[in-house]
Amino acid sequence: MIILVQDRIVPRLTFRRGSGDVARSHATISPARKSCSIRSSLSSLRNRARSSLIRTSHHIIPRPVSWGPAKPFSTTRQIGRPWKEPPSYGKIIIVKTELQEILEKVYEKKLSPQEAFARLKDYPYQDLGFAKIDHHREVRRGFPEIIYGQGKSDDQIIKIAREICRRGNSLLITRVESGVYAELKKKIPGCLYNSLGKTAYLKKKRPLPGKGKIVIITAGTSDIPVAEEAAVTCEMLGNEVDRIYDVGVAGLHRLLGEMEKIKMARLIIAVAGMEGALPSVVAGLVKVPVVAVPTSVGYGASFQGISALLAMLNSCPGGVAVVNIDNGFGAGYLASLINHL
Repeated sequence: MIILVQDRIVPRLTFRRGSGDVARSHATISPARKSCSIRSSLSSLRNRARSSLIRTSHHIIPRPVSWGPAKPFSTTRQIGRPWKEPPSYGKIIIVKTELQEILEKVYEKKLSPQEAFARLKDYPYQDLGFAKIDHHREVRRGFPEIIYGQGKSDDQIIKIAREICRRGNSLLITRVESGVYAELKKKIPGCLYNSLGKTAYLKKKRPLPGKGKIVIITAGTSDIPVAEEAAVTCEMLGNEVDRIYDVGVAGLHRLLGEMEKIKMARLIIAVAGMEGALPSVVAGLVKVPVVAVPTSVGYGASFQGISALLAMLNSCPGGVAVVNIDNGFGAGYLASLINHL
């Protein structure tokens, strides 16, 4: 703002950078310089007004004068700075979901609106009566719904699996017996089965790859079924997996002999029953997160995995996360999420 005064004394404001203090001083301006000073001020204001507009790809944003250090990145538009899209993370942005593909086909006129509506009529879920299939989960989580087979009839598992595959999505079923798989592969050609981990799976979409290798370690051979469930889950979610089995605390030299592989891991899943000491030992040797999985392997006082669970929850080294007893799937899913960060 320009203030024209009648006397010869014009207030001058001096701003100190980084503070709100205003120091006032006075300067005497001669009559001969007065009009020249006003014209110069007006010209300066016009130039500053022109330069205070920042032209971006979509908007013209006025830029006020500001001082102090730049604020950290925010998803909201910052006044006076060119607009940048915030960084995008996760599979949903990079890997196309079924919903995204349908919308693109409508835009490209490869699919009519009526056909698109027919394909989207089951969003966000499809009601089969005995189950409501969450087709929207891929949009929210980056991977379609995963079927927990235990407790479901053969017919229920097959119907749910067929609906997931019918939409072109990848399939993962945990806790499924070999007899169910024998019927499943007749209905869904190409479906594979891991007999140790009791998981059926079919990869129809390539997931976003993880940023590093996940190493899965077991204390004993009896822990391998839980470890294999975790391994198949990790691989279906786009992770590279390395397996190191039977290196428990009964013979620590076996674990130390695998340290070169272990040091290459970005994340470790440690599976153990009985006293459940392995995750604590591993966590004390590495600088990466360890996901601990207690198993129900052990004699009477192990209480079907409760002893190992409590030992892992009381782990001394930091960086140990514990999942439920025999929950290889939960360990694999958690490890995959961390590996994609």
